[in-house]
Amino acid sequence: MPWTVDLLEDVAKTLERLDATARNRIRRFIRERLQGTDNPRQWGKILTGNYAGLWRYRIGDYRLVCQLQDARLVVLAVELVHRSDAYKGNP
Repeated sequence: MPWTVDLLEDVAKTLERLDATARNRIRRFIRERLQGTDNPRQWGKILTGNYAGLWRYRIGDYRLVCQLQDARLVVLAVELVHRSDAYKGNP
């Protein structure tokens, strides 16, 4: 059963503010690797500490932090940040 991807409103706004190259790269990653996949875990890494239970996807200089909702087969993007700011504070 294929997974779908949902973006929180803040993630969608952040994505739109990025330069075209970064924005297109992230959209392509979501479309080709996450949307419709049978296993989104193969592309990411589980996080620990304050981010326990969330998954991280590296996309160039950006990190897409997601919650995988197995019951609904949804990858919920909760944060999109530059790698230099990725793990400061709470999601």
